[in-house]
Amino acid sequence: MDAMAGRKPAVVWALNISVVLLVALWLFPTLGLLISSFRTGDQITASGWWSSLFPAEQTMQIRVADPDDNRVDLGNGRFMVEGNIFEGADFEGELNAWGTSSRRLGEFETGVTADLGDGETLTVEADGSYVWEGDDDQISGRAQRVFLDVVTPPDFTLENYSFVLFDENNSEGMAKAFFNTLTVVIPATIIPILIAAFAAYALAWMDFPGRAILIAVIVGLLVVPLQLALIPLLSLHNAIGIGKGYLGVWLAHTGFGLPLAIYLLRNYMVGLPRDIIENAKVDGATDFQIFTKIILPLSFPALASFAIFQFLWTWNDLLVALVFLIDASGQTTVMTKQIVELLGTRGGDWEILATSAFVSIAVPLAVFFAMQKYLVRGLLAGSVK
Repeated sequence: MDAMAGRKPAVVWALNISVVLLVALWLFPTLGLLISSFRTGDQITASGWWSSLFPAEQTMQIRVADPDDNRVDLGNGRFMVEGNIFEGADFEGELNAWGTSSRRLGEFETGVTADLGDGETLTVEADGSYVWEGDDDQISGRAQRVFLDVVTPPDFTLENYSFVLFDENNSEGMAKAFFNTLTVVIPATIIPILIAAFAAYALAWMDFPGRAILIAVIVGLLVVPLQLALIPLLSLHNAIGIGKGYLGVWLAHTGFGLPLAIYLLRNYMVGLPRDIIENAKVDGATDFQIFTKIILPLSFPALASFAIFQFLWTWNDLLVALVFLIDASGQTTVMTKQIVELLGTRGGDWEILATSAFVSIAVPLAVFFAMQKYLVRGLLAGSVK
């Protein structure tokens, strides 16, 4: 009765809710990072990113113009000062109400002449213009304080991106780190795919002694953390002279990515129709011809799936880059390391850090969305017969 027609089982609802929660957990921090990258440091420390999308109410304390320099004699012992309370202030917003004390915020409406006592009056308009009148003792000395209740519209800026991408004091390091990251990521993605494709075909369609043992070893390597191999591998690289350059980091990423690549590609290739392989062999095709002309084109979803994983991992990697790209001059600094260094020198500038972080994730996001349709197809390869 639980699975009656027109009703979804509870497990389906649980699955849908879980997917929505996972998407939200990924989406909201990314959206917050994007919005924060367009805000100033003062805005980030004053309010959360979610409040920046809507007009915000805030209280401002401003003094009117100095009465000794700007007052006008009206006669009969009366003086007047005119001006705009927003003059010289970097402010864009709407003035709703004002007061002369922090305890009585919004005491007076705009456009209404307020009686301050003993004949002293002050009129403040919505645009900030004011008229302050009183006798000689009142319109002298220190200027009148005004507490404003204002509504400020959402305010965003491109100065953060201008500093990160184009400022000569920072853009050179970030731009160099960007190209250094591409130098690491592109070969570190292509090399393991090439090697894994040949190995996966051999494990899927070629009979040779020890094939089952090799498959078991590859599956076992999937659970081995890369941290265990960092020091021995670095010692080996230093011994053969490739421990401080791109070649060492390429080989490291290749070695750490091969188990998953071979596992995914083999599962996909095993699921391909056997008749196609046998007919090609009957027609006289060699294993290499079958691999290049039949298997590779049909395995594109699995290849793209692993390429996404490998690209994202190598682009966001910091540990392997710190270990295998040892360069005191900073000529091989990747973006993750550049952001860490930026965090050390500009730890209080959250807007710069948010902008740098979003610039760093922009390329992986573009790659993921461009190739996401192949991701599920590649992951499910070989799971259903």
